[in-house]
Amino acid sequence: MRQITVMHGPERRRRWTDEERLRILAEAGEPGACVADVARRHDISTARIYTWRNKLRPQIAGPQFAEAVVDVGDAGLPVSEPSPAIVVEVGNKVRMTIFPSAPAALVTTTLKALR
Repeated sequence: MRQITVMHGPERRRRWTDEERLRILAEAGEPGACVADVARRHDISTARIYTWRNKLRPQIAGPQFAEAVVDVGDAGLPVSEPSPAIVVEVGNKVRMTIFPSAPAALVTTTLKALR
């Protein structure tokens, strides 16, 4: 014989304010934090934290940039290689190819324009 527990009364579904969600997401996103521990502390599932994070990501995510370091020490030497030194892709729409012979000022200006 199995025992069944029937729950009645108000629904257990909780409503989270945006501030509470952001606070929990910030706590889960701290270096060294364990999402399972954060979820346990707030009595929610780990899937709820991941869902909130995935829904929030498109709102705050923009293009991610890496630092560009330009070595101007060899700027006067001719380059015989026709292959690109750097290829920068932004999404599926923009692709920029930088060749070793490109002047540093042009590369810097172009990368700033992509921001």
